[in-house]
Formats: sequence, C-alpha cells, structure tokens
Amino acid sequence: MSAINAFLLEHDLLIAQNPCISPDFCLDWAALSADVQTGRVREYSKSRFATAAGEWTLLENASGDCAWKLHAAATPLAEGVALGDATCFPASWANLLTLKNLVQEHDPGSTIFPTAGANLGRSTLGVGARFTTLHWPAVEWAMSALGIGLTANQNSIPRELVYDVDAMLGDRLDTVPFPFIGTHVPEGHQGQSVEGMSHGCVLSKLRTGFHRTRIAWSFNADHQPIGGKFDAREDALVQGCLLASYITFDLSPELALSLSASLADIPVDVVAQARARVAAAGLDLDDAVFTQLLATVWTPMRKMKRRDEQYAAARAAAFTTAVGRTYLRELSIDELPGLTTPETTAIMLALCEVLGMPVDFVAPAFGFQKNTPYPDNAALRTLIERQWNVCKEFGSSIGFHSGSGKSAENYQVMGQVTGGALEIKTSGRYTYEMGVALAQSTDATDAALWRDWYRFTVDMAVAGAFSPDATEQKMARTFVETTLTAMGQPGDVFTSPADCHAALEALTPSADHMIFFEYNFLYVLAAGGRPEKSALGDHTPAGYAQRARFYAISPQARLGFSKRVAAYLVFLARTTGLSSSERCVSASHRLDSYTTLDAMLDDISR
Repeated sequence: MSAINAFLLEHDLLIAQNPCISPDFCLDWAALSADVQTGRVREYSKSRFATAAGEWTLLENASGDCAWKLHAAATPLAEGVALGDATCFPASWANLLTLKNLVQEHDPGSTIFPTAGANLGRSTLGVGARFTTLHWPAVEWAMSALGIGLTANQNSIPRELVYDVDAMLGDRLDTVPFPFIGTHVPEGHQGQSVEGMSHGCVLSKLRTGFHRTRIAWSFNADHQPIGGKFDAREDALVQGCLLASYITFDLSPELALSLSASLADIPVDVVAQARARVAAAGLDLDDAVFTQLLATVWTPMRKMKRRDEQYAAARAAAFTTAVGRTYLRELSIDELPGLTTPETTAIMLALCEVLGMPVDFVAPAFGFQKNTPYPDNAALRTLIERQWNVCKEFGSSIGFHSGSGKSAENYQVMGQVTGGALEIKTSGRYTYEMGVALAQSTDATDAALWRDWYRFTVDMAVAGAFSPDATEQKMARTFVETTLTAMGQPGDVFTSPADCHAALEALTPSADHMIFFEYNFLYVLAAGGRPEKSALGDHTPAGYAQRARFYAISPQARLGFSKRVAAYLVFLARTTGLSSSERCVSASHRLDSYTTLDAMLDDISR
C-alpha cells in the first residue's frame, strides 16, 4: 500500500467523502475485492466501454473505492481477481494509464480520456474550481446539452493542486505568496493531487455516461511554472501532469529573476527568423525594443522549450497512440508588467514558432479583474482587436484569463472579435455558485456550512483591514468598502476592528459581497474552519476534515449548485457564440425543468 493511501485510511479519509487526494481511486483493494465478491458494490451501467480485451464497466463501493470490471477472463491490468466469467481490477493510477492505451488503441475517437481533439485547440471554455470536484457532473451536462467540448478540468499546478503526494506527506510542499492576505499559503491549497484530479475527472465521465456523447474534452494543467525555484522539480511536475491534454506555460518565475540574456547568447538564426516572422505578421518593430524584449525572454523561453520536450518525452514513454500523446499549448504572458502590447505578443508567438513549439492559445494581459466586468466595451473591443490582428497571423487563439464575472456585453465582444477563437478561464466563479446554492438551501446542514463559510470571510476581511502589512490592509479595506457601498452602507468603519466587524455583521450574508468572493476559496482547507493564517492550506487530517464538509451537502444543494454551474456555462456559450442561441435557449428550458439531480444527470447521455 502506498504511503498516501495508508495515511488516508489511517485517518478515515475515504474517497466517498474526500476524493482525488490519492492518485489512486482504490485505497484498500483487499476490502474492495471482498465487496466485489459479495456484491456490495454499485455497477454503473452507463459506464460500459470496449477494448480489444472485451467490455468494461465501473464498480464502486460505499467507501468510494472503484474497480474496473472486464466482462471476460483476461488480465490486461494488474492485480486482477476472478469474478465468475469476469475479472476485476483496482482503479489504481498505474492501471488507469494502461487502460488509456487499451482504450485509445481500440478506439482513437474515444472521449473517456481528455484529449486535444476536435475544436478544443481553437475554441473552449476553461472550467476550473478552487475547492472541490462537485461541479464536474454539471460541466458534463453542459457539454452534452450544448454539443461542444470544453476544458472540463483546469487547475493551477502546483499552486492549487498538490504536485507530489509524497512531498505533501513529508511536509516538503513549498508555499505560494498571497499578498492580499499578507502571508504565504502552502502549495496545493485545494487539497487534492493533480493525479487524483486527473483520475477522478475520467471516472466522472463514465459514471454519467458522458463518454457516450463522443464529445472531446480537455484537461488543462494551468500556470505551469517555468524556471526559478521550479527548475529543481521539473521531473515531478511533468510526471504529475501526465494525463493533462493541455499545458499552460507560465514564464513568470524565471522572469521574476530579471536575468536578461546577452544578444550574443541567442543563436543568430533564431534572431533572424523571429524578426522575419514578426515582420511577416505585419508589425514594424523598433530594433531596440525588439532586442530588449528578446534579451528579457530568451532564458525563460529556453526553459519553456526544455519543459515542453519533457512533456513530449513523458507522453511518448507512457502512451502508445498519437491521440494519447498529443497535447495543446498555451503561453501565459499576462504576468508580464502592464497591458500586453501587440508587439510583445508577436515576438513571443514568433519565438514559440521558431523554437518548434507553436501555441494554440496565448494569454495577453487586458487589465481584467476577477469577477468584475470590464467597464468600457468600446475600449475592450479595441484592445482585443489589436491582439487578434497578431494572433490570427500565427494561428493562435486568445486565452482570456481572470475571465469570471464579466458582463454579457464583454463576452459578446470577445466572441465577435475573435470569431470564437478563444478560451475564457472561469475558475473563480464556482465557489461563488456554491455559496449561492448553500444560501438558498433549506437544509440545516447546508445552512450551517453557509453561515460558517460567510463568517470566515468576514473575519478574514476584518483582520486584513487592520493588518500591519500595508498591501494586505489596503486590499482588505477595498473589499470591505466595496461590499458596504454596494449595500448602501458607506461610512468610516475603520475606527476599530469591532466597528468594522459590526458593520459587516449587520449585512445579510450574501455570496455577492466582495469580501466573500475574495476570501472564500481559502476556507476549503482551513483547519477547523479557522481564519487564522496558520490554519490555511492545511494538508493534515484537520484540513481534510474541513474539506469533507462540502462533500456532505444535501441533494438539494447539489442540485442547486449543479444547475447554477450549468446555467453559467450556457450563458458563456451563448454570449461568446460558441453555441447557437437556439440550442442555448433549449438547454436553459431543460435545465429549469429538473427537480432532482438524478434527473439532470440521467439526461447527460440520453
């Protein structure tokens, strides 16, 4: 038994109440195989699929441990046990990787696993979540109802997901700076591992029968850090992200070192080809500007190339098919200072092309703020047009980061200018939707979770507003003032922590309050639900017990949350033009009709 599985079992952290921590979806094969033999498992009839070895279905017991049932007497996976004329295997990470090869060798068009297929490299919506996996079935419903594939799993690694569970158990996770709360939070602040998320999102598609729709979907390993302190653990990052079919390269760790290269260090042919490619795209660059930017980004770009080669090599070693090895690329340049100029975008895209790693998406900086509409649609159109005129010359789509909570008009502009060649990343939206679902639920357990969650954000805001850290204090006071002003309660509330707390407590708790939106994601792994900084991102049993509270919400809250997630995706697809207005209206009517979550999920593969 692996160390992580032993840890989880020792502390009664079962998959049914806390999924995706271990890379495996079977913590105790001895117990599960006994349940299989005695029939104490659920068999998902909609999960059926085929390989050359025969027909397969997914089994699951009450603990959430899963097994693969092959309806034949054969052993293509490890640790098989006979079950009459069938054979069962534990849902281990190793077996999953083997099964991917078996599936894609037999059926290259299978959509059980994430791929780079169909239109995913041109048009997509990025659906991440900063706290749980409870949104997945709603995403599957939206893809099925709209008939389009999405980036259905997306998280920043290692910031949000644990990149190595052994490093977690050994207390070797690094920390991530969060200036707005004046502290550093351990990496993987969502709690689950990247392999566990990779595994779980595949199983989710089988439980609901989504794979029957034959709609391709992708998994984005977002903000993969290039350079800096991450050089030492590149191998672990690459292996952890093996099942991701879409990689976002984030150059900011290396750029933060401000180590410009000498022009003499850059191969002459690279300089010449990049300059020519930029000119061919229609941009007339000042020579000094070109040289300065090239010197600034050359070392990060070389390291990106090295990482890209590692990703390709890892997939070539693990997977046997072209569809299984292919992945999409995104270049994140929104971390560079200021608004991104078209010239910067052109040089970066030219370098990627010259270095043999053309990108499917590039993410410039547009000055977006999370969950805040862009205030001037005419100005936004101009900004996007300037970028799009460059991107279309390189065959790249535009990635809109911090894309949650924009206005319908903003999304319409994005879709119209790019002709749908875009991605909008929306990870911040889904904690908000959970807050609304809990606030609207009549279940007592849901109400208690909502009360505690909202109070946590109030306490975080008040503590921040009186912090000695200047950045933390400024940000917290902005969040507090915006919240109070929106509710018609302006005034000086910073005379004392008690006055500030009283002003916020006087408001009716709402997920629409800025204080809730800014601080809510920190609650999921806060030990004991405490707002103290030392409790945040806690990867001990105390932190995971906190996370389990979300998986214990009522069917009423799960339905409300799922319908809200799906409705938001329908809204995005309609306003960006990724799906027709008629189809979106039809999907909305269907969504409104559901009174149970089972009815909604049963409709995914009808």
